[in-house]
Amino acid sequence: MEWILLLFLGLVAAILGSIMGLGGGIIVVPALMILSEYTTIISGITPQIAVGTSLLIMIFTGLSSTLAYLKQKTVDVKSALVFFIGSGPGALFGVWLNKDIEVDVFLIAFGAFIIVISFILMIRNHIKPLKRNTKGITRSYINEVGETVKYGYNPLIAILISFFVGMFSGLFGIGGGSLMVPAMIVLFAFPAHLAVATSMFMILLSAIISSFSHISLGNIDWYYAMALIPGAWFGGQLGAAINRRMSSEAVVILLRVFLVIIGIRLIYQGVSSL
Repeated sequence: MEWILLLFLGLVAAILGSIMGLGGGIIVVPALMILSEYTTIISGITPQIAVGTSLLIMIFTGLSSTLAYLKQKTVDVKSALVFFIGSGPGALFGVWLNKDIEVDVFLIAFGAFIIVISFILMIRNHIKPLKRNTKGITRSYINEVGETVKYGYNPLIAILISFFVGMFSGLFGIGGGSLMVPAMIVLFAFPAHLAVATSMFMILLSAIISSFSHISLGNIDWYYAMALIPGAWFGGQLGAAINRRMSSEAVVILLRVFLVIIGIRLIYQGVSSL
């Protein structure tokens, strides 16, 4: 029974994560924590194991999605590598912060973080991108209607932002895309589809670094991971296909509502255990 449940969880998380460039961990981590607390199907999940297992799964989600997006030619590989200069060390720092965190503190902090992410997703289409720094890196992209869109960023600012994104990835196991995608769209004027695809490639790189660190710390439940991986792989492919063929706004609305509900539930659970 747990294998069917985890397979479905991995599939849904990967589909939504791939569509929005979030990685899926923002769904997997709270789901594992809640299932462990309130059911007998999943047991023995600590914050460290939830995060470590989630990051391992995101290697497969990220690889699956990235391969699909590379075929669509929507991945800015060079920019992703620049961002990884910051997110890689940030992910390791996040793993270090995660190792001694208490369950109640984790639940409250993660719940608040999810609600903030929901708010960012709500306002992302209502904020005009900042003016590009002409002294930084400037790139162009031909969108689906044939228009040439220019975007760009200052490498130092991008690396600094990526460091904090990586830190949240290692700390919460969420992949970092929930912060990086809005940052790329709002701060660097990335087209949305390009931001999502590039984020998934960066998530793949960060997840590899973070998961190896969690493996060394023994923070992986391999039994649950093996059940989650098939869903994560196929979900990554499906999410990339959906992203290409339809507007993701309806999914964003549902995701925002889902994140708020989960965030409030986790905060309540954390406060109750204080």
